[in-house]
Amino acid sequence: MHKTTLEQWALLERVVALGSFARAAEETHRSQSSVSYNLSLLQERLGLALLRQEGRKAVLTEQGELLLGQVKPMLQAFTRLENRAATLRDGARAQLDLVVDSIFPRRRLFAILRQFQQQYPQIQVRLTEVLESISEDAPTLAEADVMVLTRRQLNGGRGEWLMNVDFVAVAHQHHPLLQLPAPLSENQVNDWPAIRIADRQLRPEGDSWTFSTIDAAMEAVMTQVGYGWLPEERIADALASGELRKLPLHHGARRATPLHLIVRESLVPLDEPVARLLALFKQAATPAT
Repeated sequence: MHKTTLEQWALLERVVALGSFARAAEETHRSQSSVSYNLSLLQERLGLALLRQEGRKAVLTEQGELLLGQVKPMLQAFTRLENRAATLRDGARAQLDLVVDSIFPRRRLFAILRQFQQQYPQIQVRLTEVLESISEDAPTLAEADVMVLTRRQLNGGRGEWLMNVDFVAVAHQHHPLLQLPAPLSENQVNDWPAIRIADRQLRPEGDSWTFSTIDAAMEAVMTQVGYGWLPEERIADALASGELRKLPLHHGARRATPLHLIVRESLVPLDEPVARLLALFKQAATPAT
């Protein structure tokens, strides 16, 4: 059996955070003598002094600071466990499966997830990034609650237009294509490998090289493996620094790919967390004015 309990460590954390036994007792709805007894028992069983008085304030000793620092993650994990149990007991959502096309801007995606987590900390979000070419029958899509995909609808889910992702033709600043007179013709660019983002099921077109992630495609262009159309928002920093430059093509220098917001049909009518997540995506997709 363990010599100490989580309850004792939780009381220690509250005493330190609030600075006194009296305030900790008030917050935890205990008597001050009960708090004092539990912490005395904790220190007695450890054989260590965890607290000392500085005037009227209770502060950690060096040993107490070390041990409480190790215990805090367990206290936080236990709190999450109890919150999860409460949501299961009340029939509330405990998990949300989200599938997002990898071309969706990462900064916007993580801003959405951060806001959602702050509002629904008890819900575990399972995020999967996919490529446009993913099969409609893939288990990942079948299990998803919310999807952001290039296709407009799926079996069991209908979507609405969310936003366009702009792609621009770029190359490394020292790529030979950028040494040629502008504008560049199709024959001139065809002399060099084109970098494409696709899975292994798609056959390469012409002299194109395929990469299964946007990050890999970006790295390939930045190291002069070839040129390619990359999401403008994802490469904004590289364009601003001059590491990547837009290709002065005669035609077709920009492309736009639409993304659609899809909800699993069986979720209608929407529960509050799903409705909030959809609202966050729509808000993030709206251009700033």
